Amino acid sequence: MKISRIIFVVLVSVSLSHLYAQNTKLSSYDFGEGFNFTNPNGSTIKLQGYIQPFSETEIYEDSDLANETRFRMRRLRLRLSGQSANERFGYRLQVDLAGQDEAQREGDVSDLRNYLLDAYVSYKVARRVELIFGQRATYTDNRELFMNSNALQLPERSRLTSAFASIREFGLFAKGTFKTGRGTYLKPYVTITNGDGANVFNNDNGGLKYGARLDFLPFGLFTNFGQFRQADVVREQTPKLVFGVTANYNDGITSRRGRNSGRIVYLNDINANGALDDGEERLPDYSKVGIDFLFKYKGFSVIGEYHKSFASDIADDINLRNDIFGDDNTVLTDRFRGRVNPTSEDFRDFTPDEYVRRQMMLGEAYNIQGGYLFKNGFSLDARYTHINADEHSFLNNATFFNRTDYYTVGVSKYLNRSYGAKIQASYTWINAGEFGISDNQGDPLPGDERLLRLILTLAF
Repeated sequence: MKISRIIFVVLVSVSLSHLYAQNTKLSSYDFGEGFNFTNPNGSTIKLQGYIQPFSETEIYEDSDLANETRFRMRRLRLRLSGQSANERFGYRLQVDLAGQDEAQREGDVSDLRNYLLDAYVSYKVARRVELIFGQRATYTDNRELFMNSNALQLPERSRLTSAFASIREFGLFAKGTFKTGRGTYLKPYVTITNGDGANVFNNDNGGLKYGARLDFLPFGLFTNFGQFRQADVVREQTPKLVFGVTANYNDGITSRRGRNSGRIVYLNDINANGALDDGEERLPDYSKVGIDFLFKYKGFSVIGEYHKSFASDIADDINLRNDIFGDDNTVLTDRFRGRVNPTSEDFRDFTPDEYVRRQMMLGEAYNIQGGYLFKNGFSLDARYTHINADEHSFLNNATFFNRTDYYTVGVSKYLNRSYGAKIQASYTWINAGEFGISDNQGDPLPGDERLLRLILTLAF
């Protein structure tokens, strides 16, 4: 049985036993924040959830192709969490019944039926230090990944997130909160994870991933967990700012950015057996660094992020790879060929170093977004994201990426003074990179792209 399934079963059993225990009572309910239950022994349970029906229209500029519109259930999530009476032990179980994957249209082949999102247990070793073991969103991605999907300022996350973030991982997480004088705080985070993304224990290749983050809050803590929510719904009465730096190192990666283990494998076939299990793995390392900030004050909010990725330790004796573009991922080939440029019909041979880099998300990006939430519940928001791909990088892929600039404007209507119910719409201008872009079938497009998105969020 997978480790994630074991944790899933344990958490469900513990949660249900607490929830249905004799004299368990509903202690409070806040719309959008969930139901809070209290047991006679003082332990607590919280049940939350939200639903997000979504539509997206792709508009192809200067093209004979018809605009493409799709409707889907973007998210349908349930979260069950709890704490012991002394608040030292805790747990969280979160599933997405929509079965969607955050990266399903970005060049990664993922299991769209990955319902399990979070499954972990926590323990406070001290009042301000907490250890977490299990699967959850990692602390060493960009700041936007700190925010729950129902608390986003715009219908979707930025392209920086989709380009570089691993999102969820399995491992050990540690975090702390320390008051450092004159109302300032430091929040350190340390992670040691599998480095292969979520739900990937059948193909756990490579070594571990090590990461750290340090956040500094010069004006004190945000109100009502505002550090982890984008729009300033609570309208902070004094300026609040968090500034962070983060870095991580993945020792041996077998995917583009650490989301899908076993997808891309490189070998030195010493014995010339031509079998995936007989060759010696030659896996490259993958690193990321980033800086970011979040500012809020009286309905105004700004997020800024910068991330850069690196490849290292690419072996010079690689002579085989698995065929990631074929029907069978275990088939090996000694060919390292590819298109001369993302939209060219000409192919050429690449060195193993060049080919490895072409399969990874290498480059840098920055994202800046902000908005103002009026007292009547309307919010006007804007975002600009720029991606600068390395010469050899999957970010140059014309179907999924090779788009350098994203300009987004959005409007939201919050139906009450919380994140419980809101309607959001956005319009995005997307500029093509140097070699142009292709549609989802790989056919070149003569112009740029536009995206129109609409999403409804209902939470309990």
